[in-house]
Amino acid sequence: MERGLYPLKFIPLMKKKVWGGTNIKDILKIDIEPLENCGELWVLSGIEGEETLVENGFLKEASLKEIISMYSDELLGEENFEKFYDDFPLLLKIIDAEKNLSIQVHPDDNYAEAHGYANGKNEMWYIMHSNQGSVSCGWNKKVTKAQVINSIRDKNLPDLLLTEPVREDDAFFVAAGTIHAINSGVMLAEIQQSSDLTYRIYDYDRTDAEGNKRELHLQQAIDVLDLSYAGDTAKIHYHNHLNHTHNIIDTPFFSTNIINLDMQAGLRKDYSALDSFVIYFCVGGKAQIQALNTTLTIQAGQTILLPAITKEAIIVPTPQVKILECTILD
Repeated sequence: MERGLYPLKFIPLMKKKVWGGTNIKDILKIDIEPLENCGELWVLSGIEGEETLVENGFLKEASLKEIISMYSDELLGEENFEKFYDDFPLLLKIIDAEKNLSIQVHPDDNYAEAHGYANGKNEMWYIMHSNQGSVSCGWNKKVTKAQVINSIRDKNLPDLLLTEPVREDDAFFVAAGTIHAINSGVMLAEIQQSSDLTYRIYDYDRTDAEGNKRELHLQQAIDVLDLSYAGDTAKIHYHNHLNHTHNIIDTPFFSTNIINLDMQAGLRKDYSALDSFVIYFCVGGKAQIQALNTTLTIQAGQTILLPAITKEAIIVPTPQVKILECTILD
């Protein structure tokens, strides 16, 4: 007998990084053993060789590609399946920076495809925790290619970046081509196109245990850098009132809302007109999610994937929850 789709939870992937910290263990209470630090927690991934596997139900230990091969548009939605086929289009992470990450840039779809990759990388950040931390996103003035190249040579590239202190609930959109860096003292949720394609420009001359510097990708970075000045802040202005759904950002690549709840009765979500999967990315608190005759618990650092066939879901905070609601809109 064929068994139908249901809300899916996933087993995250833990990644040790030279800049990583312990906030994922200390604040989110997620066991990172045997790692000493966890710089990145991939909470939902369909990238080949880096897949998160299902944690619950009869599809336990299946990958996203395997589930899509069985259910196609029932999981993704008709238009998404036509566009992406069996490649899940998004990658969701938690990043914990005890030290500065490298300064980097991502290519857009056209550049990535011209160089043999499926797509580029546009992403957004939502700040989960900040210990007097900051992020860099864009330039602090109009720059020229020559200025950028000289600053790399002279090791003062950080002086050209728009660097801003951050606090919980701040959000940023990092468009492909935007120079950026996550700096020390920040833990954030990242929602992005499904790509691990990064061009590293500057890495503070760090070395690994063998004394080797990490690879830089200067020519590719220079090729894709957007040199324009976008203003004196890169923060997204959005509303965040209790017990409502508020939009943070709509892009051609993903749309993200924030749901901040403390109402006992919970919040009923109507997805009957939506032709897409929905991801609940919990960034604070805890809740029960009811959908497709299934009830699951979600807490900070976890995701639930609602298949496109979901018509309705109920979110019941226990007693408070903060969720990023992510989907793809046409």
